[in-house]
Amino acid sequence: MKFSSEEILETVGMIAEDKLDIRTVTLGISLLDCSDPDPSACARKIRDKILAKGGKLSEKTDFVANEYGLPIVNRRISLTPLSLVVPTADPAAFLEVAAAVDWAATEIGVNFIGGYTAMIQKGETAIDRALIAAMPEVLASTRSFCASVVLASTRAGINIDGCYTMSRVMKETAQRTADEDGIGCAKLVLFANPVEDNPFMAGAFYGTGESESSILVGVSGPGAVRHALENLGPDADLGQVAETIKKSAFKITRAGELVGREMARQLGVSFGNLDLSLAPTPAEGDSVGQILETMGLSMPGAPGSTAALMMLNDAVKKGGLFASSSVGGLSGAFIPVSEDASMIEAARAGAITIEKLEAMTSVCSVGLDMIAIPGATSVETLAAIIADEMAIGCANNKTTAVRIIPAPNKEVGDSVHFGGLLGEAPVMAVSRISADGFVRRGGRIPAPLQSLTN
Repeated sequence: MKFSSEEILETVGMIAEDKLDIRTVTLGISLLDCSDPDPSACARKIRDKILAKGGKLSEKTDFVANEYGLPIVNRRISLTPLSLVVPTADPAAFLEVAAAVDWAATEIGVNFIGGYTAMIQKGETAIDRALIAAMPEVLASTRSFCASVVLASTRAGINIDGCYTMSRVMKETAQRTADEDGIGCAKLVLFANPVEDNPFMAGAFYGTGESESSILVGVSGPGAVRHALENLGPDADLGQVAETIKKSAFKITRAGELVGREMARQLGVSFGNLDLSLAPTPAEGDSVGQILETMGLSMPGAPGSTAALMMLNDAVKKGGLFASSSVGGLSGAFIPVSEDASMIEAARAGAITIEKLEAMTSVCSVGLDMIAIPGATSVETLAAIIADEMAIGCANNKTTAVRIIPAPNKEVGDSVHFGGLLGEAPVMAVSRISADGFVRRGGRIPAPLQSLTN
């Protein structure tokens, strides 16, 4: 892959002025050969494989970042879902394995490691139940281990019993980490239609269709897109806006693929994919919400926000697909409330509500992400919110997710503070209209008609 002098100079400018970076280099590791009915042996095998495959991840990441002058913000690891690896229906087994995984992550120097995962969209096994039973303690006691649970898919429908179970898990996890505003819930993602090659935490896991080990790269450049739109000016029509976003995404993708292929070469693994997702941070200028404002909205949540976000998401994907044959993961635009300075301000001003966010998630890359709600929210209401988001994913045959923090002892108007990339967020209001009778029916909502595609 050759780069022209003009491309190189443009990329240097995006790095210097627009906060362009490689948001994450994630090493995917298959653990299918680590299964063992003895929890101690299983934990040892997993720990040893993580160290063997990922021991040089930080060193090689620093080398590639310096070699190409591209900042690489995070080093992460994704693992085969533990529900497929730990063959013991005992919560204590999962606690032992999780401790070993967290220790290995600290040794290697990664900030997050994903794969504490169960897939229960159609029902639970005894092993799934054990993994979920241990989840609150795992999320509270480990530093970097992230969890995810698949609750729905277009093929299977929505597991309402699972939504109810996970609402209880979220509440318990928040209570166990109450001294940090419920931060344990920031490491838990609930999915509909997840992808197996997502490099972004907290929802990353390494799918069974992947190779033994590979590099997954997540690129992010909301500042570069915003700057390009500012240069375009306010008089350009929306077709020109979409074309400008597409061209910016093309340039960002090219830079990310260069880093991904070099990282794979350095580590002696395959290059899995490049996820071109406009993932924001709380830093000024690194905001997806500000892109929407540059398009002409006064702030995110204004009428037109869903249409603007759809155009942004689509143009990003078109530009990325043209630039690389290895685009995968989620790829599009993220709108996590606590991690985006513009979204935080919109939530404080009341422009963004959970209902408006739900509408916007029908056209973005994730879902209800990093939203703080009152700690007193009932498990039934929380389960119903989860089910609503799962329905958007099922009906539209797309990935959606929920990462909500029921903040202990917090009410509407209060704020939670997590620091770093996780940022801060105002506690948002939740509807007081009851859905208790609906959720308590339990069972599974059947797959929608879209599932019959054979």
